[in-house]
Amino acid sequence: MNIKGLDYNTQREKLILPEYGREVQNMVDHAISLPTKEERQRCAETIIRIMERMFPQNRENADYQQKLWDHLAIMSGFQLDIDYPYDVSSAMKIATKPEPLDYPMKRIPVRHYGSLIFETFEKLKSMPPGEERDELARITANQMKRNLMQWSHGANDDEKIADDMARYTDGVIQLDMDTFKFDRVQLRDDLNPRNKRKK
Repeated sequence: MNIKGLDYNTQREKLILPEYGREVQNMVDHAISLPTKEERQRCAETIIRIMERMFPQNRENADYQQKLWDHLAIMSGFQLDIDYPYDVSSAMKIATKPEPLDYPMKRIPVRHYGSLIFETFEKLKSMPPGEERDELARITANQMKRNLMQWSHGANDDEKIADDMARYTDGVIQLDMDTFKFDRVQLRDDLNPRNKRKK
């Protein structure tokens, strides 16, 4: 069955600026196809008024009108031959995609603690004994417990955390399980996969 207007968005041409929607894009395409510059100009100004009404909360911004004309130029693929009230040459910078960032891949022995915890282990190894190191060890152990609970779906083992702390600090930090008390940790509902299944 091939009925006009009943096609999927995935079958349609990709929108350049999706925030304005397909109807505004269709208007821009129509404006490009108009034969005279006067018609194109009139159509472009109408489109700008429509775009302005779509985001009234931004009207107070100093460069709001400039942005609208920049967006119009981008949506037209810089093919709309009109007299722009603003210089839209800088819109090219908006249209170009930035270079992808390299994801920092750090080698860590176990992923569930995360790289920040391993940086803290290094810090603990070099700190002199005292109240400050004890407090950092306490905070780190509790964060390890939270991370372990999230990764193991709520299961955790205090002895394992104490063993891992000793192992990864080269024996510098030894939690005394007779005296050390972990903070009470409760997973949020949205982090617990078991709760997601019930919905």
